[in-house]
Amino acid sequence: MATIWLKSPLAIWTGTHEDASGGVVIKGNTIVELVAQNALPSVNVDQIVDASEHVVLPGLINAHHHFYQTLTRAYPDALDKELFHWLKALYPVWAGLDEDMMRLGTELASAELLLSGCTTASDHHYLIPVGLEHAIDMQVEATRKLGLRTVLTRGSMSLGEDQGGLPPRHTIQTEQAIIDDSLRLIRDYHQPEFGGMTHIALAPCSPFSVTTELMKETARVAKQHNVMLHTHLCETTDEEAFCLEKFGLRPVDYLEDVGWLHNRTWLAHGIHFNDEEIKRLGQAGIGICHCPSSNMMLASGICRNLELEAAGASVGLGVDGSASNDGSNLVNELRMATYIQRLRYGSAKVSHLDAFRWATQGSAKNIGRSDIGTLSKGMLADIAMFKLDEIQFSGSHDPLAALVLCGAHRADKVMVNGEWRVKDGELVGVDTHELMVKHRAAARRLAEKAQQLKR
Repeated sequence: MATIWLKSPLAIWTGTHEDASGGVVIKGNTIVELVAQNALPSVNVDQIVDASEHVVLPGLINAHHHFYQTLTRAYPDALDKELFHWLKALYPVWAGLDEDMMRLGTELASAELLLSGCTTASDHHYLIPVGLEHAIDMQVEATRKLGLRTVLTRGSMSLGEDQGGLPPRHTIQTEQAIIDDSLRLIRDYHQPEFGGMTHIALAPCSPFSVTTELMKETARVAKQHNVMLHTHLCETTDEEAFCLEKFGLRPVDYLEDVGWLHNRTWLAHGIHFNDEEIKRLGQAGIGICHCPSSNMMLASGICRNLELEAAGASVGLGVDGSASNDGSNLVNELRMATYIQRLRYGSAKVSHLDAFRWATQGSAKNIGRSDIGTLSKGMLADIAMFKLDEIQFSGSHDPLAALVLCGAHRADKVMVNGEWRVKDGELVGVDTHELMVKHRAAARRLAEKAQQLKR
């Protein structure tokens, strides 16, 4: 195993208080030493990488996404709508997904994330129409090929429109099929050991697309196999009204009722909690994934990040689906998160350093991983390196602040598990142009299928 020294970075944020001004030393897939300013590594080094023009961060961690939605960005029928109407416009389109579309959507989203400095991503795939029963298997294959560390969540929908849910009936599955496939995926792909590249979690789409029985059974299976639980919760006030009408409970009460209120659960969005609910979520050690661009695009609201953290919840960061964000660029979400949280709390209470924490340590806690999220001895070598050589950085002074405030959008180098996956701003071993050509063609085919159904 080669020993690599990322030497003398322009700036570095480790997520700890340890001095790493002299750089980071990596052996195999693990960080073995942080080098203080003007110091030398204590171990023999095989390769030196000059980092004097780079801002170095722990690899960014995307705690919520829907890879397949890269196929429906800026989709005309879904423009200028809020969540429930937006979903109703897109569910019939997504029902036309086939295996080729699923594979290309996953590859494109993974490529875009890696280029933005993301080294670990959670994908929430819940739409499994007939013919797409092996969607998660394809995601495992595609993400391993690109070298992206993942938490692939086996999503589910079992409550169709005719039963009071949101999804069309042809997009849902039986509850037995969902549980059987969840067990199969955990058995075949979950790698809980240190450095595991693929984790499996269980993730009913939302309270308005699955039954109470499925929520409870999913919690039981997850506990039995020690995997994480994930769902959307409190993204909009419509969801609150739905839970009150259907279950007679507010969303957090419902979460507790079905056995989900514990530290193996993380929730996407988590906007509309009251003070008492925030206290309960914190006491339970729940994770909340903040998705700022998506929340702005759908006018859903602003997550109460600082209050959630103060209560004991972990707050992570996610791009959410590319159809509600229209991008899979995680470093851009640091800027969006900083600014939208300042709208809630004021400029003096939210800094770029908060955004770094949310996108690394917070997201790592969300997804239940303790081997990533900081640059420290013994942690996995997942590292993002950014240059400040584009025009928007000219005249900037604080490199760490500039990365967020001046709008970084592309990493120069990205290492995942000790392997370079991005060099000189380009993916290693991936023909990005060819991937885009195939992905665009798949997006056109999906739209054409939807239009034919409407005729």
